[in-house]
Amino acid sequence: MFESLLVANRGEIARRIIRTAKRLGIRAIAVHSEADAGLPFVTEADEAVCVGPASPALSYRNVEAILAAARDTGAQAIHPGYGFLSENADFARTVEASGLIWVGPGADAIAAMGDKINARNIMAAAGVPVAPGTTDPAADLDAAVTAAAEIGYPVMVKAAAGGGGMGMGVATDEAALRTEYDKVRSFAERMFGDGSVLIERYFPRVRHVEVQILGLADGRVVALGERECSVQRRNQKLVEESPSPAVSPELRARFLAAAVRAGEAVDYRNAGTVECLLDPATNEFFFLEMNTRLQVEHPVTEYVYGVDLVEEQLRVAAGLAPTFDPDALAPRGHAIELRINAEDPKRFLPGPGAISTWNEPAGEGVRVDSGYVAGNTVTPFYDSLMAKLIVSGATRDEAVQRAKAAVAQFEIAGPKNNLPFFAELLENPEFLSGDYDTGIVSRMR
Repeated sequence: MFESLLVANRGEIARRIIRTAKRLGIRAIAVHSEADAGLPFVTEADEAVCVGPASPALSYRNVEAILAAARDTGAQAIHPGYGFLSENADFARTVEASGLIWVGPGADAIAAMGDKINARNIMAAAGVPVAPGTTDPAADLDAAVTAAAEIGYPVMVKAAAGGGGMGMGVATDEAALRTEYDKVRSFAERMFGDGSVLIERYFPRVRHVEVQILGLADGRVVALGERECSVQRRNQKLVEESPSPAVSPELRARFLAAAVRAGEAVDYRNAGTVECLLDPATNEFFFLEMNTRLQVEHPVTEYVYGVDLVEEQLRVAAGLAPTFDPDALAPRGHAIELRINAEDPKRFLPGPGAISTWNEPAGEGVRVDSGYVAGNTVTPFYDSLMAKLIVSGATRDEAVQRAKAAVAQFEIAGPKNNLPFFAELLENPEFLSGDYDTGIVSRMR
């Protein structure tokens, strides 16, 4: 195992990675922006380096500053967390070319999965189910109209280079397609520097189910179960749970086998997630995308499978065997994660501000991965995620009851937060039944 690790991220995920690194005796090095100087991840690291002002482009996405910090502190490896540079193939190549260890999948795998059309085509060739859609970018509006007519309405218009629920629109007819195509293309050019657009079949009622994979140092790809991610606002996740209440043992076997094939198709190493859409009417599922990094929702898998995924990432990067038996993976119990965001609980609009009160819940089966404490300020420069509340139990019902109690105990004052939404959700009959889909939040609002 290497002796020092630079964490090229911020907030709760940086704090989370630092915690495992220090437990393993690895010197943990943080990089931070000027705006984040007072956050817990900075003070908890063994060493911290300021890499620029608040703007992510000048700090957390500043490749030269991050590499300089690694050189100056003697870091041997870099963990990118999620977001920022985590799925940047050029950054991964640059890190390795600099003689450092990259804690993530190979740059070729990142690049292959970063383009949604290319990813779809690779998955289809590997026998992974994909939804009807274009195999090449829709070069212009006329091409998009032709493709949609062949696929059949409604269709999803997606940025080929997008991710995280951004750069998508739904068209129910040609008139709507003409509007959505221009919107998505413009957004994609502005946000991703790539205006390529793909057209896919849209399923009005669908569940979002993903599989955690881990490419081991010996070349084997294993799957550590599935996560249900259907509680979403604006195509972005709010709640995740594992196992999925929609997945039977037979369906789980098909999900996991497809995810392993997906990883093997790109010679995958380290942690990644194969995201799929599940049609609850037919139990058919379709590949959505592969996230070539650690996911925000990884803690629910850690609870159910009894592993520390960050430790496993570090072991793979160091060329070491996993701590678990790959042939004896089996889920145990149930876990739920709630994303505590600084946002209005009704319209989900960002609500940053200074934190005057921050009291986290505790107890059996309760874990909080937080990025803040009282006295910190949630600034408008970054994602609104403040903390993740993770609960576990022997059954889903027990996990839900613990989630209710933990939400009631969690005290945050200052910035707006979505705890009231979770209190409502955890009493919602549709959610409690387990028979819900990606439209549940819109039906609650």
